[in-house]
Amino acid sequence: MKQWHEQKRYSEMTEQELKQEIAILTEKARKAEQMGMVNEYAVYERKIAMAKAYLLNPDDFKLGDIYEIDGDPGSFFKIRYLNGVFAWGYRLNGEGKEEALPISLLLKP
Repeated sequence: MKQWHEQKRYSEMTEQELKQEIAILTEKARKAEQMGMVNEYAVYERKIAMAKAYLLNPDDFKLGDIYEIDGDPGSFFKIRYLNGVFAWGYRLNGEGKEEALPISLLLKP
């Protein structure tokens, strides 16, 4: 019988554990991409972005500032407020709809 292993939340991991998790997810994403598993690849990419967000300091991101979105060249995001490792705001070239992005997806100017 398989033993259920409880995964730590990213917020509970040490810097070393986060880096190890990112390495594991990166390898899984690479394999999924090689096998043409687009949806699985996208899931790993989102998990990697989340884990990376916990390695950053939210205080380094300023309200009202505009950042380019990593992986979406030419798309920019304006921060309205921060909640943990998520920046809430809107895309400048979008529909003005508020959304949240992990801070790891925001490239500093």
